[in-house]
Amino acid sequence: MSRLAKKPIDIPQGVSVEVQNNIVKVKGPKGELSQDFLPYVKVVVEDEKVWVKPNEEMVRRKSDWRKIRMFQGTYWSLIRNMIIGVTEGYKKELEIVGIGYRAQLQGNTVVMNLGYAHPVVYQIPSDVRIEVPAPNRIVVSGIDKQRVGQVAAEIRAFRPPNVYTGKGIRYVGEMVRQKEGKKA
Repeated sequence: MSRLAKKPIDIPQGVSVEVQNNIVKVKGPKGELSQDFLPYVKVVVEDEKVWVKPNEEMVRRKSDWRKIRMFQGTYWSLIRNMIIGVTEGYKKELEIVGIGYRAQLQGNTVVMNLGYAHPVVYQIPSDVRIEVPAPNRIVVSGIDKQRVGQVAAEIRAFRPPNVYTGKGIRYVGEMVRQKEGKKA
């Protein structure tokens, strides 16, 4: 059971939240996001606060409460992430480790040399911004937390960190435990 979902979500200045036909729309200074939700919960906006309450009409038997509480916590987190996204935004930083490994921005694509016989070309999605401040650093930013994480994971998947050499693409601050190689 989610304890956070029992608390309201504060709506900051300059952000508007609308609820219509099981869709929550959040508008803020950085953009607009929307999220569908199932009828297990009711989303109520009152006094600059958003409440996510269980929909008691969906309870047919005692075991339904568990599912309703689960959805209540999930939708509370999704709405809070949307509000944070349209006010502050989200950012993931990737680090490229390896001799000769580098990235560069060319128009709407990121071209990466990752030790393969060919450069890896990644097309930047329209809802996410990618910056390359240094040849060994990639910054993914946007207002949708899920999309920023997904794009960062897709880029990391081109060359995940090798556990023997440590080479590859990793998140900034990610610890890669290196194994000892074969002993002769």
